[in-house]
Amino acid sequence: MSTGASIKAFEEAQQLIPGGVNSPVRAFKSVGGTPIFITEGEGAYLTDVDGNKYVDFVQSWGPLIFGHRDESIEAAVIEAVKHGLSFGAPTVAETELAKLVVSFFDSVDKVRFVSSGTEAVMSAIRLARGFTGKDDIVKFTGCYHGHSDSLLVEAGSGAVTFGNPSSPGVPADFTKHTLLATYNDIESVKKCFADSSDIACIIIEPIAGNMGLVPADKEFLAELRKICDANGALLIFDEVMSGFRGSLHGAESITGTSPDIITLGKVIGGGMPVGAFGARAEIMSQLSPDGPVYQAGTLSGNPVAMAAGYAALSKLQKNGQIMSVLNARALRLVEGMKAAATECGITMQIDTRGSMFGFFFNEKPVKNFADACNSDAELFAKFHSGMLDEGFYFACSLYETGFISTAVTDEMIENTIQASAKVFKAITNG
Repeated sequence: MSTGASIKAFEEAQQLIPGGVNSPVRAFKSVGGTPIFITEGEGAYLTDVDGNKYVDFVQSWGPLIFGHRDESIEAAVIEAVKHGLSFGAPTVAETELAKLVVSFFDSVDKVRFVSSGTEAVMSAIRLARGFTGKDDIVKFTGCYHGHSDSLLVEAGSGAVTFGNPSSPGVPADFTKHTLLATYNDIESVKKCFADSSDIACIIIEPIAGNMGLVPADKEFLAELRKICDANGALLIFDEVMSGFRGSLHGAESITGTSPDIITLGKVIGGGMPVGAFGARAEIMSQLSPDGPVYQAGTLSGNPVAMAAGYAALSKLQKNGQIMSVLNARALRLVEGMKAAATECGITMQIDTRGSMFGFFFNEKPVKNFADACNSDAELFAKFHSGMLDEGFYFACSLYETGFISTAVTDEMIENTIQASAKVFKAITNG
């Protein structure tokens, strides 16, 4: 497979863009080689600048549940563009999409649109602090909630609970109110509340997608709900990645635990940049202009993004069986790859939630970030490279989730499994 044009494009990009990319994971640092530069997406496929074609299991990191260039979404965007790109004023399209989003979630009465997942989470935490009158937050190691300062933290040394900045440029004062806990470990959460009586919220990916696919245990989420209720804190479900991917009605519908605030993104924009956060009316009434908690954005509720999101969610609403179909394909994929790996003496841990799938080259089940870090990164890099050569595009990090779109057929799944068997044999034979 020739990648000369991608190599040239990457070299040029590095002269003008830090690292040659506008989001770090795209740089292929963890898998080696040169990132593939894309010219076109069509259905389940990506085509790069060298003319190579790949079955896409990334789907723009989740938004494209109907694949690239879905006709109904594309038509909605083109029609919206004809009327203008942005107004900085209210449109009916915002209300229509809000009505649709709210209809999917039992715990949401009102929603506010923003332009990214990072912005949604940042705003949700500010709202939680404003509502409770408290300052501290609890997050989990391995859960990614965007790159806002208070969330770029790493665990302190020894028994220290409070986080330290994990990126230069983030003052320690910005993270001193962020407490770190271990995913699926309720005792670590209890320790946070023992260390602070000023906790405004717990924020968690109920279906973690940024340390690989690691769903939270139902019992764990239920205990988080109890702890929040007992301490006057709010529970935030970050479903920027899992919203409309893990379940059409949110993680609450499959875990039995209801959050106080939900953050969303990805699918609700149909491929356009969109984020949102929502809650019951009592909490949302604290937002400006109704309440004192300020949040604003010039491009929030952008009419083109609203049109794309409405088209995507309307299609999901009319085709409720989609999730079970996609989950069946996701299961077939990871089970088939696991069987192929086992034949070569390679141990894989697999999981799916709705149209999301994940796998680890790990001897033990993965329940948290420490478990994920024990996976074989070198083997993943070899697998990623081999599958790319075979024409299959997987996320370029072992800490990311894969996605099935409706454009991925059963035949494509079988072809992927066969290709994985070929790659595993090549790896084990040296």
